[in-house]
Amino acid sequence: MISQGVDVTTRCEGCGGVFVLNTGQFIREGRLWWGSEGHCRDCRTAWCEEDSGDASPEGIRQALLAEHGPARLRLTETEPSPVPVLRALREVHGRLALPQARAMADELRTTGLVGTRVEMELLAARLRHHSVRATVEPSSN
Repeated sequence: MISQGVDVTTRCEGCGGVFVLNTGQFIREGRLWWGSEGHCRDCRTAWCEEDSGDASPEGIRQALLAEHGPARLRLTETEPSPVPVLRALREVHGRLALPQARAMADELRTTGLVGTRVEMELLAARLRHHSVRATVEPSSN
């Protein structure tokens, strides 16, 4: 399973103590999932949640990008057929309109797409499923 997480500490709203939040993304059954689990070191405050969908909450994405840096998805073949690329993009981003999918496909063919490692690995897996060769690498952005 591909996953990535980060621990963040903040002040507990219940007692003012140290609250530790572990948050991250993972791939389960071919879908993007995210979760957060937190507990206070000083009182009994604790919680856990997880969900899935087309995109993670922006706070989770930003915490992962800040901790681990972005990943870049690149095509490893010069000119793949646009149909399987568009299909993979729309499968991963279910609410993606065709003009947005075309713009993302163009970006993928030129500079590559940038996101969290988990997001890029999920899209790379869908591309490979449609016989489009792709690779994920650390990005300097």
